[in-house]
Amino acid sequence: MRQVGTFEAKNRLSALIELVQAGEEIEITRNGKPVARLVPTTGRDVSRAREAAEVLRAIRAQARTGPESLKDLVNLGRRY
Repeated sequence: MRQVGTFEAKNRLSALIELVQAGEEIEITRNGKPVARLVPTTGRDVSRAREAAEVLRAIRAQARTGPESLKDLVNLGRRY
């Protein structure tokens, strides 16, 4: 794995991204200590995000709806 400092990473980001697209992993360091890693994404990441979005949509569709407006919420709070 290639290591680059934060200054070099900032100045050469486009070139580093090309290396990552080619499959290489790059570790970014600050004062010699690792702080970040550039890694290629996979098609699985996209499919997992889509699955999560579908689950959230289903949960939202099943959620009970409450009062329609702020006024309704205030009035509901005044009852108790």
